[in-house]
Amino acid sequence: MGSGVECCIETGGHTTARLLVFSCTSHLIVICYDCFTMIDLEKMQEEVLAFRKARDWEKYHKPKDCAISLVLEAAEVAELFQWEQDAHSDEFATKKKKKLGDELADVLYWILLISHDFGINLQEAWSQKMIENEIKYPVEKARGNAKKYTEL
Repeated sequence: MGSGVECCIETGGHTTARLLVFSCTSHLIVICYDCFTMIDLEKMQEEVLAFRKARDWEKYHKPKDCAISLVLEAAEVAELFQWEQDAHSDEFATKKKKKLGDELADVLYWILLISHDFGINLQEAWSQKMIENEIKYPVEKARGNAKKYTEL
């Protein structure tokens, strides 16, 4: 695998976007992501940590227990879709949108907490994973195809 180069685009002295440029054999992959997203993630992570600290819950948040909590919250997301015939309907969106948002926020809570506790920079992890996905699932092979990358 080649190496990536991060470039920033500035407007009026402020960084407005970041590009991750990656070359691999005959492909040049450019991933653009918004800097403000990371600022929001950092702020949310700070809120999660403050919430935990104020309740003195650090002693309960062992890695295994946090991972189990993440899975349980993700299961609650799946439960909202269980037995639904048309999860894209207006009725579904109206009835379950708030609950879905709540459950997704619970999942994000645990992701932010676990990533902090293990020193994982989510922006870097995300960018690297997207590069890996671009390589595993090239558009010319994966477009319109639901097969796993090993079967393309």
